[in-house]
Amino acid sequence: MAVYFECVTHADAPCAELFEKSLSIDAHTGSMAESGEQAVAGVTSGSIGLGEQVTWRAKHFGIPFRMTSRISDLQAPRTFTDQQVRGPFKSFHHVHDFHELEHGTLMVDKIHFSAPLGPLGWLAERLVLGWYMPKLIRIRNEYLVKMQG
Repeated sequence: MAVYFECVTHADAPCAELFEKSLSIDAHTGSMAESGEQAVAGVTSGSIGLGEQVTWRAKHFGIPFRMTSRISDLQAPRTFTDQQVRGPFKSFHHVHDFHELEHGTLMVDKIHFSAPLGPLGWLAERLVLGWYMPKLIRIRNEYLVKMQG
């Protein structure tokens, strides 16, 4: 059974600008500095595009992880989707939606994921990942909103 959550962020920035920042490998790396996340294969800097992949290396809870994601859908500047190709999750699907408002943009992250390892994975989803994953998305979005230019 998968976990689903949404993270809604309001920003006083144009939709197209936030969309571009969200596709930036460098912005993602900056936002995840605490976990030492680095792009180590595929697109490793600049902007990632439709059909392209990036492999991330990071440490969470002191454990090293590698995850390869691919941009499976991109409709600028409204939405894009990244999905795990290889990595620690049984499945990971992240839809990034951007809604232009009269004053700024509403970013909505819709995330489905499931952990491997059957009952142990189910326990990890409920005890750790259910709160930890939304926290990472909030940190990333706060970073994007605060980024200049």
